[in-house]
Amino acid sequence: MHYEFNTPLSEADARKLRINDTVTLRGTLYGIRDATQIHMFDRGRKTRFDMTGHAVIHTAPNVRKTATGYEPVCVGTTTSDRMERFTRPLMQQYGVRLVIGKGGLREDSLKSFAEMGGAYLAIIGGTAALETTWIEAIEDVDLDDLNPESLWKFRVNGFGPLLVAMDSHGARLYSEVRTAAQQKRAQALKRLGVR
Repeated sequence: MHYEFNTPLSEADARKLRINDTVTLRGTLYGIRDATQIHMFDRGRKTRFDMTGHAVIHTAPNVRKTATGYEPVCVGTTTSDRMERFTRPLMQQYGVRLVIGKGGLREDSLKSFAEMGGAYLAIIGGTAALETTWIEAIEDVDLDDLNPESLWKFRVNGFGPLLVAMDSHGARLYSEVRTAAQQKRAQALKRLGVR
């Protein structure tokens, strides 16, 4: 199934999503990275942005400073795993519904999606040039002393399609892929006579 969402999303919107669905976003998307979340959750800094119902993307974009703010040069997604511990507080304290990144997240994030109604949307590595075309503007930035790991407020149009890789029903595409790969490996080794 493919979904087109204008942000913010409701909990019901997020709970509709199942692994292997695709999603395209329009509206506001927040860019966030390791340092941003360390400052927010470990050092007690707050953002002035209302992220309730929104999606965050794991990124530290290359931007160009202009007279009126910033413009995107290259906005690529980074690996999510090292930000695992921040999914629950992002959802609990800021109402985030969707996390976009590469490589997936772990068990506590999956539990958080189930408990609070969220999902993880995967993006393919190496697509930064394409992703940048989906961003119409950088509307605002907070915690800018952390640049490029500031909290970015992007206006997006047609951001996607992105693949639902973890959902609120406890399903994780990465587990299915791993199991299928292990089965194929075992079959190949058996055919070769390798134990």
